[in-house]
Amino acid sequence: MKKRFLLGLVTSLLSLSVFAGEGDIVAGKKKSMICAGCHGIDGIAQVPGFPSLRGKNEQYFINAMKAYQAQRRTGGSAAMMSAQANALSEQDIKDLAAYYANMK
Repeated sequence: MKKRFLLGLVTSLLSLSVFAGEGDIVAGKKKSMICAGCHGIDGIAQVPGFPSLRGKNEQYFINAMKAYQAQRRTGGSAAMMSAQANALSEQDIKDLAAYYANMK
């Protein structure tokens, strides 16, 4: 009984970590134009100090954007990124995360 409970708990927690798959890649591509100026039209940043987004893990991207929205990131571009992130809905973030994660 205890093993079954633990297995169910672990399965539930793992399913939470993959919810990022709810993004729409096509919608993300359309929304990515706002990111392209700093992070590159192809997801590869041309500006020194700006990270490339191509191939970024979806959940990492989502967590980063939510951290900017909550002002938990304070690095050099945090003020600019917080403003950008605050303009995005949860679905926008999921769509962008799916788009960048699936770029090859």
